[in-house]
Amino acid sequence: MALEEINIRKYDRRIDRDRVEDLERRCEIGSAESSATLIVDTLGDPTCRIRHCQIYKMLVAELNNTELVGMVQGTIKIVTVHLQHQRQSIVGYILGLRVSPLHRQRGIALSLVKKMEEWFILNHVDLAYMATDKDNEASVKLFTEKLQYVKFRTPSILVNPVSNHLMHLSPSIKIVKLNIEHAERLYRRFMGSTEFFPQDMDRILKNKLSLGTWIAYWQGDSCSRTFDLDQYFPTSWAMLSVWNSGQLFKLRVAKPSLACKMYAKSSSFIDRFFPCFKFPFIPDMFKPFGFYFMYGLYHEGPKSGSLMQSLCKLVHNMAIKCQDCKLVVTEIGGCDDMLRHHIPHRKLLSCPEDLWCIKDLKSEEKLFDLTRTLHPRALFIDPREV
Repeated sequence: MALEEINIRKYDRRIDRDRVEDLERRCEIGSAESSATLIVDTLGDPTCRIRHCQIYKMLVAELNNTELVGMVQGTIKIVTVHLQHQRQSIVGYILGLRVSPLHRQRGIALSLVKKMEEWFILNHVDLAYMATDKDNEASVKLFTEKLQYVKFRTPSILVNPVSNHLMHLSPSIKIVKLNIEHAERLYRRFMGSTEFFPQDMDRILKNKLSLGTWIAYWQGDSCSRTFDLDQYFPTSWAMLSVWNSGQLFKLRVAKPSLACKMYAKSSSFIDRFFPCFKFPFIPDMFKPFGFYFMYGLYHEGPKSGSLMQSLCKLVHNMAIKCQDCKLVVTEIGGCDDMLRHHIPHRKLLSCPEDLWCIKDLKSEEKLFDLTRTLHPRALFIDPREV
């Protein structure tokens, strides 16, 4: 098959939706047979991971105008960056790159990404970035060797299973839910300088998938008596927001080992009927399930770690009430790494290094400021792109 037979064009929902789902299934079958595979059910909308962004696009690669053999998605937004002569940039995010197993090693993925980069350039994008598993050799080689992307960050994805029992919340800690206006004001004041903080933070907070923003502080803190969101803050406090990813798409673990299935069943039984044993719990992830994503994690003060832990417990307790929510997930990077010890998570389910790579579409000199810093700034993870 010659490369010229491949036509790369914009996704058309009317004629492509079923064919994209078929392509997803073919990519699943082509996964390693010996290992478990995470399957994504888009609930009939292949653009579910990008359609909540202001500017987005999906491209498909079509063979002989009949068969879809590849696809890629992209989003564009304005974010905070810390470059020598600017503090904001237009960035393009590349995600959802798929190529049919029978048509790989033929330059289709390369062509899809280049076409997406062309769209970025037409929209005045400064920086393009992507995220992948650091052990995905094919993806890493494509972006770093053929497309000249460079390593940017390695944030950690922390995953906590939702058990059958409520977590205890200390009565010494006060937790308050903020209204959207107060939440936006706090985020812009305290996280506005965070790397990749989105200019349209208000759109995220107002989205129906954003379940709310909560702050926590100690009841006995003398400053908390005059706690004012605009002026006075406790000595220690913490904040986070929650995004319901389960309303966008469902996940399912396919091809699990028999031992994995048996462990999940037994741990669920023990957790439900013998919680005093504190047996490590793994939920049933072999049927479609959703998850809550915690974003905008921020804390200040010497005792803020425990406050963040309480907020995470609150989210876990919220997730119990959601029927198909099996996991609570977050992603942290840069100076946020110290938070890892205060965020409940299971190492077995988490990913310690999610590789982010970046490319300057205008001037390579600017990347030095982002990729060579010894003490990287905290990284804001946009829940719309999870």
